[in-house]
Amino acid sequence: MPRVIIHADLDAFYASVEQLDDPELRGNPVVVGGSPEGRGVVMAASYEARRFGVRSAMPMSRALRLCRQAVRVPPRFSRYSEVSHEVMALFREVTPLVAPLSLDEAFLEVSEHADAYGGPESLARYLKTEVKERTGLTLSVGVATNKLVAKVASDIGKPDGLVVVPPGTEAAFLAPLKTRALWGVGPKAEIALSAAGFQTIGQIAVAEPARLEVALGSRGLWLHAMARGIDDSPVTTDHEPKSVGAENTFPRDLTDGPELRAELDRIAESVARRLSKNGFRARTIVLKLRYAHFRTITRQASRPLPTDDRDEVAAAAGALLDSVARPGDRFRLIGIHATNLVKGEPDQLGLWVRTTESLRESPA
Repeated sequence: MPRVIIHADLDAFYASVEQLDDPELRGNPVVVGGSPEGRGVVMAASYEARRFGVRSAMPMSRALRLCRQAVRVPPRFSRYSEVSHEVMALFREVTPLVAPLSLDEAFLEVSEHADAYGGPESLARYLKTEVKERTGLTLSVGVATNKLVAKVASDIGKPDGLVVVPPGTEAAFLAPLKTRALWGVGPKAEIALSAAGFQTIGQIAVAEPARLEVALGSRGLWLHAMARGIDDSPVTTDHEPKSVGAENTFPRDLTDGPELRAELDRIAESVARRLSKNGFRARTIVLKLRYAHFRTITRQASRPLPTDDRDEVAAAAGALLDSVARPGDRFRLIGIHATNLVKGEPDQLGLWVRTTESLRESPA
């Protein structure tokens, strides 16, 4: 059976997070990066700014000349890492074979999981919907039989795209695209290929390998295989999961009461079951709450020794909810995440020690 590989890429990630957290930035051109006085460069540009020709790695002074109404925002890497962690955790709910390329993109090997979601395209739509629901961000997805074609597919579909390349059509899909669309072809390689008469990927695919070697040396043979859609590289990851979590967005807002507490217990059972199934125990339990007006907070509690016990997870999450819920509060989402994971035999301690508390607020 053909492999099913997904390349998932968050659109204009840094700038989109800034627009998510500050409603006044939404719909306006936003550039993330250092100040022009300090010779800063653009690290990310919203799609509103890109319409003016603003691009990543451009000097900030030039970007602000091209788009005088742009709002410059200094980067907040801790916030970007937080959102990235949430998205990667979602991916790992689907498959353990997740290979992040950066904070905002990853390959997923889903050959054995796609059928459970109704097929590759349905799974891709599920990921897009879940990322939007959980974070407020848009995700572009490419689906193919290998990493190369999946990445090209997600790139040409941006923003908020979904491109599926059926098995056997890889070369035909790539053929009309400009050489720069091929993964690994940068500005210098593009110039060299153009000078040798290659404008499209299809022209590379049917060329004599010797011509490509003359233009690009040993890389020419590699590009010849890529242009035909050939890529057997596996999706590998050496990263243990950093958290196990689950959350639910309600069809209607809930106040603190039996219905909300029952959902909290259900989520705690799911998290404990996944911890146990994967041989992990957690030192820290994080409660996530999103209010009806989209303000999102987290609270966490830690203990000296880890656990995977359902009752202890539920008790910790319940105590955290007790500490923040007030009469009249209405919630649209609740979640539990177990972090600080370790492997080994369960310990005998059952008392949670409140050691830290974190707060994150973000208008969605």
